[in-house]
Amino acid sequence: MASRRTFLKALAGVGVAVVVPAGVLAGWVYAGAGRSNLGTLSFHNPLRIPPLLDPVAGGDDRKRFELTLQEGQSEFLPGTRTATWGANGPYLGPTVRVSRGERVELAVTNQLPETTTLHWHGMHLPAEMDGGPHQPIEPGQTWRPRWTVDQPATTLWYHPHLHRTTARHVYRGVAGLFLIDDPATDALPLPAEYGVDDVPLVLQDKKLKDDGTLDTSKMDFNGITVTGLLGDKILVNGTYDPYFELTAERTRFRLLNGSNARIFYIGFVDDREFWQIATDSGLLPEPRRLTRLLLSPGERAEIVVDASPGEELVMRSFPPPLGTNFVHARLAGGDDTFDLLKLVAAGSLRPAEPLPERLAQPTELVPAGEPFRLKMGDFLLNNRTMDPARLDHTVTAGAVETWEIVNSQPIPHNFHIHGCSFQVIDVDGEPPADHQLGVKDTVYVQPYTTVRLAVRFLPYSDPVHPYMFHCHILAHEDAGMMGQFVTVAEPDRAAVASHWGEASHHGHG
Repeated sequence: MASRRTFLKALAGVGVAVVVPAGVLAGWVYAGAGRSNLGTLSFHNPLRIPPLLDPVAGGDDRKRFELTLQEGQSEFLPGTRTATWGANGPYLGPTVRVSRGERVELAVTNQLPETTTLHWHGMHLPAEMDGGPHQPIEPGQTWRPRWTVDQPATTLWYHPHLHRTTARHVYRGVAGLFLIDDPATDALPLPAEYGVDDVPLVLQDKKLKDDGTLDTSKMDFNGITVTGLLGDKILVNGTYDPYFELTAERTRFRLLNGSNARIFYIGFVDDREFWQIATDSGLLPEPRRLTRLLLSPGERAEIVVDASPGEELVMRSFPPPLGTNFVHARLAGGDDTFDLLKLVAAGSLRPAEPLPERLAQPTELVPAGEPFRLKMGDFLLNNRTMDPARLDHTVTAGAVETWEIVNSQPIPHNFHIHGCSFQVIDVDGEPPADHQLGVKDTVYVQPYTTVRLAVRFLPYSDPVHPYMFHCHILAHEDAGMMGQFVTVAEPDRAAVASHWGEASHHGHG
C-alpha cells in the first residue's frame, strides 16, 4: 500500500511530469485503459431474466426464502467455460420479492469453499440481520436473518460483504435483486409484469482470459489502477452480447450497477429521452425526463422507455463525467464506451397508459445537531482504516443527521451507508445533480467535492451490532475505506461504552 500511495501522490498535481518521465507516465496511463466494445457485438443472445424466488412453506405467517451460495460453471463467451459463484445457480441469484408489512426469513446456506456473508443492500432492518462483516457464514453453515419489511416500494439487492474479500466474492458472481412492493403505490399505472415490461438489468463488467477464466489480476491496488479492476466485457443479468424483445409500448427497467468499480453513464445511441421514476430507495415524487443517467457501483435506478412497433434501439454507457483530471479519469474508466443491450420492439405492441404525474409523496429530511464529517483520502476515512473492533460513530435511533462526505483526492469515490436512507442536500453548496436527486443509500462523490447528506436512521436500538459506511468501489472498501456506527436509544447509551470501550468515538466527527 505504501508504493500505491507514493504513486498517487506523484500523480496528484498538474506537475506530474516533473516527478515521472513523460514516456513512463504515458505508458502507465494508457496501459489497459480506454476500453470500448463498439462495433464488436452482434446482440444475438436473448437476455436472461433472473427468476423470481418462490417462498417455502412454514408454520406461521412469516414468508420464508432459501438461498444456497454455490460454485458453478458459466458460458459467457461461446465455447469457453468460466468458474463462477452464484446463489441457487452457477452465477448471480434469483430475485427475491416481498411486500411492505410482511415478516420475512431468509435461510442462507454457504456451500462455497470460503467464509462469506450476504448483505441486504438498502434494506431497512436491524443491524444484526444486515449481513455485513459481523455476520460471517462459514462453509457448510446456514444463517437465518428475519425482519419485518417496513419501507416503500424499491429496488434493492444482495451481495457478499466480508471484510477484505467483498470485491472477489461479488466479482465471482454472488449477487441478486431484492424487490419491495408497497400497497400505497401498487395501483400506479406503471409497467409491472416482471420480466415482460418490468425488466431487471444487472450491469457488470468482467475481464476474461482466453480460456474463459475470470482475470482478477487488478482486483487490488497493484499496478496503476485507481479503482481496482475494470473489465472490457459487459454482462447484463449474466448475459454477454444481449438483446431483449419489447412487447409493450412502454417498458420499465430496474437498473443495478453491480460492478466492482465501473461507473456507467447510461443513455441510448439515438439520444432519445427516457423517464426516471425511482432511485436507490424508492419512487421519485414525479417522473423526470433524461437522456443520460450516471450510476456508480451499488446504485440503482428505475427508468421507463418508450418504443414504436418494429423499432430497434441500443442502450449504451457513454464516457462518464467523473469530474477529475485526464489521467485519473482515464484510469477510472472515464474514456470508456460500451454498448449494453439491444432492445427489439415487436411488430405489434401493447398500448401504454400515460405515466402518472405524481409517483410518491415528496419528503424533506430535516437534520438536527452538528454534522458528522468524513474525509476520503488515500483510501482512508478520517485518516483511519477499517477496524472491526473500533466504533466510529454513535447515532440516536431514528434520528436525522447531516453527514458531510469530503473527497479530498483526484480519485473517484462513492459512498454507501447501511441502516438508513438519505437525501443529498448539496454538493459544494450547489443543488445536487440529476443523478443525486431523490431518496438514496449510495451516492457518487466527485473528486475534490463535499457532498452533504440528510440521513434518516432506523429506529432500532442496538449498542452491540454495528452498521457500516464505506466507499462502494469495492477495492477501496476492501483496502479499509470503511467505518461503523451503532444506533441506540438513550437507555442503551451506557452499554455502548461498556461494549466498545471508552476509546471508541461516540459523538460527531
